[in-house]
This record gives sequence, structure tokens and C-alpha cells, in this order.
Amino acid sequence: NFSRVTEFILLGLSDTRELQVLFFTFFFVAYAMVLLGNLLIIVTVRTDPKLSSPMYLLLCNLSFIDICYTSVTSPRMLVDLLSQRKAIAFEDCIAQLFFLHFVGASEMFLLTVMAYDRYTAICKPLHYTDIMSRRVCWVLVSACWAGGFLHSIVQTLLTIQLPFCGPKTIDNYFCDVPPVIRLACVDIYVTEWLMASNSGLISLVCFLVLVTSYMFILVTIRVRFTEGHWKALSTCASHVMVVTLFFVPCMFIYLRPFSTFSSNKLICVIYTVFSPVMNPLIYTLRNNEVKASMWKLWKRCRA
Repeated sequence: NFSRVTEFILLGLSDTRELQVLFFTFFFVAYAMVLLGNLLIIVTVRTDPKLSSPMYLLLCNLSFIDICYTSVTSPRMLVDLLSQRKAIAFEDCIAQLFFLHFVGASEMFLLTVMAYDRYTAICKPLHYTDIMSRRVCWVLVSACWAGGFLHSIVQTLLTIQLPFCGPKTIDNYFCDVPPVIRLACVDIYVTEWLMASNSGLISLVCFLVLVTSYMFILVTIRVRFTEGHWKALSTCASHVMVVTLFFVPCMFIYLRPFSTFSSNKLICVIYTVFSPVMNPLIYTLRNNEVKASMWKLWKRCRA
């Protein structure tokens, strides 16, 4: 017989008041950058008919996912940084866990699709419009969301079936699978391996597919090197940097037994805060067509 825990206490990033104010300022600016940058990208792509290719459709969806992803953790973290008691109800904790994995896994799948799109455009340019038609693009985007939902519902169901009777302190600034299931009142050996094989393998497989696609691109560029392919090489290098920033921390967190390692808050900050900030800068704002469309939109708004 277990007494059910009704709330958890989040320890946050620091218990020092001065650091909390500093963290609040930094993460508020980062959250604002994610919201404004990605909203600008979505509006630009939606209002410019020239940006109707599959690549820009995928970029638009990535911006929407980034807004959702950072909104799962950042608002709560900002409120807690100014609060004395950082309590979160059990139901809210499970909801945050669900949406974090739902949107996070969807982004992993979408980044993989975007790498395939770049591989097709560079390695098979003559067949690009046939392989990556608008209909195929929407099917792939829908599959990304469906895959994210299936992944997240499995993680959530495995979590809520565990009994929680205390302790109720989570050594992090948001609810995630590893720190939450460590508080369960039963042996979680089987559950943590099931979860690690779910989250960890998704991260690993998507990362390997991404790396493989970029390797094929590099081989193609090496064979027929032109000025245009130099630009593609520069783009791919920046994409690999952002992908690494997102996937490697996720693999470090989820591709291992949860109970044997403590939570690393710095690593969590990298894939929940820094990666969404970098995505619009690397994937879109380095694109000359998007920058030109943004400039047109700015002049139109001022007129």
C-alpha cells in the first residue's frame, strides 16, 4: 500500500538568489529569441510565394516545433527562478514529461527528414522534384508528429504505472523521465531499460542516419566540386554542428541506465535551451533567400 505523491519539488538550477536572477535574465532573453526568431521565419515563409519548396516547408515546421519544444520547459523554469517554493503538481509533471518527449522526438524525426531532403537535393538534383514533392513532404512531416506521439505515449505510460510514495524532490528544473522514475518506490531496472531502449535508440538511430546522409553529401561534393557545392559544404557543416548540439546530449542522457548516473543540468540546458536558439540562426538566417524575403517583409510593414 503506497500513499500517492501529489506534487514534486523542483530544485532548479541554483538556490543562490543572485544566480537565480542572473539565470532568469539569460533564459528570458534566450526564450524571447526563440519565439521572435521562429515566428519571423514562419511568417516569412508563409507570406512569400517564392519560399514554397519542400525545404522551406520543412524549415517552417522546424520553427513551429522549436517554439513548442522550448515552451514546454522555459516558462515554468522562468517562473520557478523567481519563486521561493518550486512545486509542481503530479499531473502537471506528467504532462510536461509527455509534451517534452512528444515534441522532442518529433524534432529528431524532422531533422532526419531535413537531412534526407538535403541529400536528395545535392546528390540527386534531377530527381529532386519527383522524390520530394509537396505531397511527400506533408506525409513525412505527419509521420514525424505521429512518431513523436507514439514515442511519448510509451514513455508516459511506463512512468504513470509506477508507484510514487516519496521522496518527491527532483534535482532538475523540469520533469523528465530519468529524474522522475528514480523517485519510484519499486525496482525500476526493467522499466529504465525499456525507456532507455526507446528514447536512447531513437536518438542514436536518427543521429546515425543524419551522419550517414551528410557523409554521402560530402562524397558527392568531393567528386564534382563547384562553387555551388562549396556553399552546400558550408551549409552541411553548420547543420552537423547544430545536430550534434541536440543529439549528443540526448544520447548521453537517455542511452544509459538512469539510476546509475545523476542528472546533469548543464547538459539538459544544452538541448532544451541552446539548441532551439541555434536552430533559426543556422538553418534559416544563413539562407540568402530567407534573408531577402525577411527584408522585403520588413519594407512592406514599414510602407
